[in-house]
Amino acid sequence: MGEFDISHSCSSLLCQESEEACLYETETKDDETFYLNYYDSGSVSDKEDQYIEELIQRETEVGFKTETSFTDYQATSKSWLECARLDAIEWIVNSRATFGFQMHTVYLTVTYFDRFLSKKPIDDGKLWVIRLLSVACLSIAAKMVECRAPALSEFPTEDYQFENKVIQRMELLVLSTLEWKMDSITPFAYLHYFISKLYGESRPKGLVSKALELIMDIIKEIHSLVNHRPSIIAAAAAIAASDGGLTRKAMEFKMDFISLWGSLENEHIFSCYKMMQELEMRKSKTPKFVISSNYSSVNYALENASAVSSGAGTKRKLTFNESDQNSLAKKICHP
Repeated sequence: MGEFDISHSCSSLLCQESEEACLYETETKDDETFYLNYYDSGSVSDKEDQYIEELIQRETEVGFKTETSFTDYQATSKSWLECARLDAIEWIVNSRATFGFQMHTVYLTVTYFDRFLSKKPIDDGKLWVIRLLSVACLSIAAKMVECRAPALSEFPTEDYQFENKVIQRMELLVLSTLEWKMDSITPFAYLHYFISKLYGESRPKGLVSKALELIMDIIKEIHSLVNHRPSIIAAAAAIAASDGGLTRKAMEFKMDFISLWGSLENEHIFSCYKMMQELEMRKSKTPKFVISSNYSSVNYALENASAVSSGAGTKRKLTFNESDQNSLAKKICHP
């Protein structure tokens, strides 16, 4: 198959859910209710123990790493691409609100986005590529997770207008670059297991909702989801959602039910846990209007950089059609 052969339709990625499952998902009021109803039992079976250990082993096989500590991100200035990534995440999160997508869809989208960038870096200043990549990754993730994926024309691209064929070509570039390995693991696959193991039937009220919130927050703080195993993030979120004052030794004691984890994994769980603590402290001390303006600052910086690189001082709506994309992979990426 050629790199841009569109004979394999992306529609084949649509999840095959029953009508009842789709109706249930549509009627679900919030993510906590969804996860609590989906996992209606507080107990963990021996089969689930085995499944979780197999899932943890599979993380490295699909490309997740355990090399980067969460503390490596502290007090570092952000590059152009890191700012562009934040802008992309804001667009993805806003699109989730527009379409009512699950959190799982957002995390999967950012995972595709980060995996693509780890293989095909994008030249500085090409904001249109960031938006096109965001649309393609969200479209694929929606087809993998949601019962009803929006048509390509429904995605709000704001300052850009992409023809459907252009988005399809980017979808295929993403699929081929990721070698069609789209069934990626997310922290949500572990959440019920860790919470059940840690708290049993005495789960504190609001714990699931808080853990979900922490997982979503951490996406914006780290440079790439590829560098951090989902099980590490899920474990840290399950602990931080209830107890924000643990020592490393106390945390290791809580997590000793995972036999596959050693000192390196425990170190990374603790550093992720500490980052989540810091995020909570920062949010508690920061007025809401300042938090909401953070992304505006990122957008302003990106627009300024784009204007300087293009020699333009005003924003304009850009239209991309199929004829503009004859060699998409060569145009957007370094050789």
